[in-house]
Amino acid sequence: MKTYANQPINQWALEDRPREKLNQKGPKSLSNSELIAILIGSGNRKQSAVDLAKDILHQAGNDFGTLGRYSIKDLIKFPGIGEAKAITIAAALEIGRRRLIARADDKVIVRTSKDTFEAIKGYFFDLNHEEFWVFLLNRANKITHHHQLSIGGMAGTVVDIKLIFKYAVDHLASSIIVAHNHPSGQLRPSELDKKITKKIREAGKIMDVHLIDHLIIADNGFYSFADQGML
Repeated sequence: MKTYANQPINQWALEDRPREKLNQKGPKSLSNSELIAILIGSGNRKQSAVDLAKDILHQAGNDFGTLGRYSIKDLIKFPGIGEAKAITIAAALEIGRRRLIARADDKVIVRTSKDTFEAIKGYFFDLNHEEFWVFLLNRANKITHHHQLSIGGMAGTVVDIKLIFKYAVDHLASSIIVAHNHPSGQLRPSELDKKITKKIREAGKIMDVHLIDHLIIADNGFYSFADQGML
């Protein structure tokens, strides 16, 4: 693509304009900034939509995960981004996140911790706070139901173990997987994480609902209690 030095996109060669480029060559041919430029439509007095999109991405460390955590208030701080454009960006990123969770709604079979992570990771990406979820499995190890148990702050969340097993019993689950995220990116379990896991495991023995795994999820990967021999 030629360099247009902040010229308005309508002055660019047709083949270089993001919309036309997508139409002719497909979405994979576009850079990240070009994709965002299509969402925002126009730039500001000094920047084209593509240059403004580059600034937004640069501020987010060129990482869509970081950008996904931006609030509407964060986005409208950029010159040329009003509430409508900020909402459009937020909606597009949420669509991408929901694509990740679609598999967990399709009775995914989990055989390994990696299977579980791939199936459920979308529930935890782009969060600035902790959330704790339970996933129910049938005898074929298919995820059949999922439920958010609690929402916390940056440092942690409170889990009511009785609610985990009420949900499991109500849906006749054979086994469960629990998972929560660490917004800090730290994958090592805390002492509280270990205590909660032990309580869930012991309660599961009494209720005849097997705890298969407890995953801690961060943007850079996951920690499996089962893989570490802690169940």
